[in-house]
Amino acid sequence: MTEIVVTGLGAVSCHGTGVASLRAAVAAGRAAVPDKVADDAAHLGTPLIHAVPGAAGGHHPRRRAAAFAETAAAEALEQAGLAGAPAGRIGVVLGTCLGDGVAGTGPDDVVYGVAAAVGALLGRAGVNVSVSNACAAGGFAAGLAADLIRAGEADVVLAGGADAYSRVGWASMDRLGALDRERCRPFDRDRQGTVLGEGAGVLVLESAAHARARGATPLARLLGDGWSCDAGHLTAPEPDGTQIVRAITGALGGDRAVGAVIPHATGTPHNDRVESAALRTVFGADADRTPLYSLKPLVGHTGGASAALAAIVAVDILRSGSVPANVPVATPDPACAVYLPQDGPTPLRVPRVLVNAYAFGGNNSSTVWGCAA
Repeated sequence: MTEIVVTGLGAVSCHGTGVASLRAAVAAGRAAVPDKVADDAAHLGTPLIHAVPGAAGGHHPRRRAAAFAETAAAEALEQAGLAGAPAGRIGVVLGTCLGDGVAGTGPDDVVYGVAAAVGALLGRAGVNVSVSNACAAGGFAAGLAADLIRAGEADVVLAGGADAYSRVGWASMDRLGALDRERCRPFDRDRQGTVLGEGAGVLVLESAAHARARGATPLARLLGDGWSCDAGHLTAPEPDGTQIVRAITGALGGDRAVGAVIPHATGTPHNDRVESAALRTVFGADADRTPLYSLKPLVGHTGGASAALAAIVAVDILRSGSVPANVPVATPDPACAVYLPQDGPTPLRVPRVLVNAYAFGGNNSSTVWGCAA
């Protein structure tokens, strides 16, 4: 099978622009304080969101998610040595929950996909796909990108996702009772839900042979991906986690050993319990010594970008050889039997990191990332 490598990373989050800002936040290990968004829809109350700096003061400009994606893509291309490269077989596969849909009557008030925005920015004529598998979209995007490369449809693919504040999105989550009024605190006994976030994550994926031919330096490898669908409930995973287990085992293939897991871990009571049980089903007693790194307390739930930002952190874990300390959990939930190191970095005993992403509609995605050969 064609070996898929990562040669560039780009990120935008509530901590600022660039992978370096995300990396610094992970190293600091302190929970981010959500911003209060001023919104003139009085029935919304005061939305809390982990906003990209400068975004908390009112309505967000049109095409904000697309702008995040463009910024992250430019950084990833620069690191990959592809900035300014001539148009060629370069594809774009980006996930998003709501994209940049705008309701209005002006000439610029159109639905503009984040993938299309990046494609237009680059002037590429290659494959361009916008994945809308809700909050698992970034994970599906990575798997689809790898498939395009293996099928010979593209030599290089920019994969990831982007999302921004949406009144509709926030209000919908609020009506579902899925939001925490304080902060995102996965696996905490007192968790009440998630806190949404803005951001984008983009990875440059290509075949190892293509990277070698152009003298690029691989940062990591995409070892496997698995997809499944619960199809049992619009907003909740199956209580027994069967399809979550299917996605994880599909990504792991025949080797179930991993050094760390970046869980989906939204902070919603049901989802955290189901994911915890699924991980124990897959790893058995080894789950007790497999560290989890929970990213959402730092950046919020960034929707279509969440799995992409998690994959970027996974690459950093692989390159550093250690799993960062988690944001402290005040009162661990005994119903969530997971290993969440909080006192300092934990050595990565196996050079493989599992990233999980789950979504409304029963969409489940898992990816496994490994060290560059």
